[in-house]
Order: sequence, then C-alpha cells, then structure tokens
Amino acid sequence: MATLGNKKTGLFFGSFNPIHVGHLIIANHMVEHTDLEEVWFVISPHSPFKQKASLLADHQRFALVNYAVEDHPNLWASNIEFGLPQPSYTSLTLAFLAEKYPNKEFSLIMGEDNLIHIDQWKNADFILNNYPIYVYPRPNIELSKFHQYPNVHIVKDVPQMDISSSFIRKCIKEHKDTRYLLPHRVYEYVKEMHFYE
Repeated sequence: MATLGNKKTGLFFGSFNPIHVGHLIIANHMVEHTDLEEVWFVISPHSPFKQKASLLADHQRFALVNYAVEDHPNLWASNIEFGLPQPSYTSLTLAFLAEKYPNKEFSLIMGEDNLIHIDQWKNADFILNNYPIYVYPRPNIELSKFHQYPNVHIVKDVPQMDISSSFIRKCIKEHKDTRYLLPHRVYEYVKEMHFYE
C-alpha cells in the first residue's frame, strides 16, 4: 500500500479466494463512474461467516490481488486486516483505518446480497450512519428497508457477472479451463502453484 493524499477511497472487502475478473470489473466501474478515486481490495484473513479451512494462505491471496491490480493506477491490494484481531470485523477495520489515514475519506463497496445482511454485522448502525456505502446490483434482491439511510448509494449500471470464487475453485479442481475468468497473471500464478487442485 503506497497510496497517499486525501483521495476518496472505496474499500472492497473479501476473501478473494481467488480474485477474478468480476471483482475487477466492479472495482474499475466504481472508479470510473462514481466519485470514488481509488479502490482498495481489503483481503480478509478470516470472515466470521466463513470457514477458514477453504482459504489459501493470507500471503498467497495478497500476492494474487497484487498481480490482478499491478497495471491499474487506482486499484490497490491491502493486507491491513492481517495484523488486526481475528475474526475480522469491518467496524474495527474502519476505526483503525480512520486513525492511520486521517486525511482519507473511506467508503464501503458491497453487493446488494451483502447489504441485506448488514444488520447482523458488529456496530452495523455506526457503519450505516457514518460511512458512504456503494452498492452494486445482485439478482432478485429487495433493498427497500435501506432507503432510509442517505449514505447508501445504489450504483445501478454496474455490469453483472455471475462468477464466484467457489465456482472457479470447483472448475480448477475438475481441471476445467479458467483462463477467461481470472486476470492473466493470476491465472498463470494459480496454475504454476497448483492452487485449488
């Protein structure tokens, strides 16, 4: 992480196990079509809602995200959560980032499928009331209960791609070709290291 200054920064949290073209399309769209100036892919070491056993090692997923964004000036890989208490909670990460980067304006980026469960998050009201949230569409999701929050911005024109990391892992395990689902350097590294096989 070498970014400086007071840019409007979108935080895209995830396991990125592995990062794929769908993630990059969303992040790039946010930079190009909203007031966000950069996006950080915040790699989660362990989500309270996911089993850790299925994850590649933290440093390997960080390497994959770095490969994915290496040619983009406004997309960054962040391992900020690796040094924080686990399991990771977004509200605690936000508090840490606000202290570490006081000049930055942080926002969250998430899919509608995550937003509908945000009330189950630790300190959800604090997040909803204090941080802009840029939400990209997911099929068959109803978000009416979030219209009361002025910080929730629905970004309607984000291209939807029904790709998941779990689908990619399954394909690799079954020796299917995933070259068009992954950024080129990520595909090459996954293949070279025999990840997910």
